[in-house]
Amino acid sequence: MIEVRALTVSEIEAHLDDVARLRIAVFRDWPYLYDGRLDYERVYVRSYCDAEDALLVGAFDAGILVGASTSTRMEDHAESFAEPLKRIGVPVDKILYGPESALLPAYRGQGLGHQFFDLREAHARRLGRSHVVFCSIIRATDDPKRPPNARTNDAFWTGCGYAPLPGIRAGFSWTDAGDTAETEKPLQFWMREL
Repeated sequence: MIEVRALTVSEIEAHLDDVARLRIAVFRDWPYLYDGRLDYERVYVRSYCDAEDALLVGAFDAGILVGASTSTRMEDHAESFAEPLKRIGVPVDKILYGPESALLPAYRGQGLGHQFFDLREAHARRLGRSHVVFCSIIRATDDPKRPPNARTNDAFWTGCGYAPLPGIRAGFSWTDAGDTAETEKPLQFWMREL
C-alpha cells in the first residue's frame, strides 16, 4: 500500500536528500533530460520549508519515497513565471503553481498522480485560490534525443481537467544530460479553474 501525504517542515528536512535524489532520477529521463546536482537540489527542496503556504507531498512505499509533488503560491515563484500569466486576466494571487510532480516509473499508472493533483487542488482551495497551473517542457517531435516510444502526459493532464493556455509560455534554463552548458527550455502553461 502506497501512502501519499503532505509533508511537514520537519519531514521535508528529514527527507531532503530523498526528494533531491528522486527529482534527479525522474527528471533525467525524457522529456526533461535534466543533469541534476545534489547540492543544487538540496537548496531547491529546502525552499519549501521556508516558503509560506508551500506544499510538498510525498508518496511512500514501505517508508521509501517513490514520488513527490510540490505547490507554491504563484506570487512566490520566479517573476519570470508569473509575468506571462498576467495576460490571462486572472490575478496572480488567485493562482497556485505546481512546479513538479515526480514519480518513479514503476509506480506510474496506479492513480498516484491523481492523488498528487487532488492534494494540490485541495491546498489551492484552502488558500482561496481559484486556479491551478503548471508547466510542461516543449521538445521538438524530431529531437534526436527523443526515445522511439516517448509519449506525453497530455492525455493524463487533460483527464484531470487541465488545458494548455495558448501562447502562454515561460522559459527556464538547465543543463541537459550529456551537455556541458545550460540552455533555456520553452515551457507551456497548463491551467484548471477550480
